[in-house]
Amino acid sequence: MYERMLNKQEQPQYNEMCMHCKECGELFAGLNTWLMETFATHQDITFPYGNHYGWGIAHRKRNKLMCNVFPEAGAFTVMLRLSDTQFASVYEQLQPYAKEYVDNRYPCGNGGWIHYRVCEEAHMEDIQRLLFLRCD
Repeated sequence: MYERMLNKQEQPQYNEMCMHCKECGELFAGLNTWLMETFATHQDITFPYGNHYGWGIAHRKRNKLMCNVFPEAGAFTVMLRLSDTQFASVYEQLQPYAKEYVDNRYPCGNGGWIHYRVCEEAHMEDIQRLLFLRCD
């Protein structure tokens, strides 16, 4: 479950990434489109961090990485870094599912990284709220 696209020798096309997400393919496409249209991010298909992460979409603004979106079988994961202040500013507005990711973030400097898995429509509002802090 939630297998990623790990074959580094075969770069997938965008539509293949959407199909890999199965029932979450429309959500995957919708989030990538939302990032481009709302924040003018530039997206690239990349294999950024090795075999554990696999292929994903890197979103950048002015060459600064905003997030990575990794397609998975039946879901997708958004990897992003925020400061502790940014996390705290929205924490009480998040659903328990998102709070668990924030509570268990990988610490880095004065903030941390989260790997937020989107498995259903209900997860979209919180990831968009977090991405708004990162990209705005």
